[in-house]
Amino acid sequence: MPAKWTPDSWRARTARQMPVYPDAAALAGVEKRLAGYPPLVFAGEARELKAQLAKAAEGKAVLLQGGDCAESFAEFSANNIRDTFKVILQMTVVLMYAGGLPVVKVGRMAGQFAKPRSSDVETVGDTTLPAYRGDIISGIEFTKEARTPDPERMIQVYSQSAATLNLLRAFARGGYADLHRVHGWTQGFIDRSPAGERFRELADRISDSLQFMSAVGVTAEAAPQIREASFFTSHEALLLPYEEALTRVDSTTGDWYDCSAHMVWIGDRTRQLDGAHVEFCRGIKNPIGLKCGPTSDPDELIRLIDALNPENESGRLTLIARMGDDKVAAKLPPLLRRVAREGRKVVWSCDPMHGNTIKSASGYKTRPFERILAELRGFFDACSAESVFAGGVHFEMTGQNVTECTGGAEAIQDAALGDRYHTHCDPRLNGAQALELAFLLAEKLRAQTSAQTRLRAVGEDD
Repeated sequence: MPAKWTPDSWRARTARQMPVYPDAAALAGVEKRLAGYPPLVFAGEARELKAQLAKAAEGKAVLLQGGDCAESFAEFSANNIRDTFKVILQMTVVLMYAGGLPVVKVGRMAGQFAKPRSSDVETVGDTTLPAYRGDIISGIEFTKEARTPDPERMIQVYSQSAATLNLLRAFARGGYADLHRVHGWTQGFIDRSPAGERFRELADRISDSLQFMSAVGVTAEAAPQIREASFFTSHEALLLPYEEALTRVDSTTGDWYDCSAHMVWIGDRTRQLDGAHVEFCRGIKNPIGLKCGPTSDPDELIRLIDALNPENESGRLTLIARMGDDKVAAKLPPLLRRVAREGRKVVWSCDPMHGNTIKSASGYKTRPFERILAELRGFFDACSAESVFAGGVHFEMTGQNVTECTGGAEAIQDAALGDRYHTHCDPRLNGAQALELAFLLAEKLRAQTSAQTRLRAVGEDD
């Protein structure tokens, strides 16, 4: 039996990717203040997300998770929140229509301020400083003062996350998410995109469906589902002092929930079975994500699944594959096969971003659109071959018109990356590229749904 879990039991384990704060008393003071603040999300909301993810685990819904690589203080604005939310809604309509399934919408928003790094330090010339791990820890400027971890930044993250959540809830429930409005935005994208004609047939079919629904009385006034949307937040649970401070007992169940987000995940660099991040996440009742990279071992993965989801509950655990387009065909099938054989209930999702980061000729980190699309297709193909439901996708994206990933219908070239390269960490898809991916994925999703329908029909005949 595992040792008794408490919100601070992670402190007895090795915690990788964590900053070293120079003032322990200041850190403790911030943790105490945060522990007295109201929760950012509520346990009941996390349970609702778990119920929706359970449908994705059973092949009855699809997870769409997307948002910033790393939120920042500098880019915080109502317009940026709105524009990212808008693109996620547009992608939702396309995927929902293509797959004939509800889409579970989860943003990398309102808490995604910490990022793991490949090295603890960064060297420029003769100067070596701590690596930038997100605004929740330090500033991005390459100075000793900026890179010194400052616990007060957690207070600003809390405030910015609270404001972001407040606006997202207003957008989701206040009519901004009306399906007709969202589809109107998508039609505008079709008209402007160089690849618009390729997607027009699907967009026209969506228009016909909305017109039919209106004709039979399924309108925004008559059906709240038309004008409202369920929307959840998520981030990587990297900075454990912040996560612990916002972990509370649910008064209705007596269970512990990390109230910093509805869903948190463990990164590929912090998924050690005996590590602090796995220890923390095993005890909270939120839905949990686990990144699975090319070094993931099937035996180890089963042990991690059993540590994080010992009751084998649907919706509790999402496995997020991030292999790289050149590795997905070889590395993913053994994991799919082993998890299925052992009967573990998980959502399989694809993160096609992190395994496809390269350094361009101009010196920028970028992600070629073609490689992102290739990994997505490889993920769906591998799932199909193993008779596993491809339950979700996970993108680093923004609603801003950035130039950070090359390619796509806009044909962003290496030389153009510097035009609008705004990310504080890794390159993101812009709004047009993200929506283009949704249209390109529609065919794979439709084929998967059709195959499932045929299998159910055969089962009923038997």
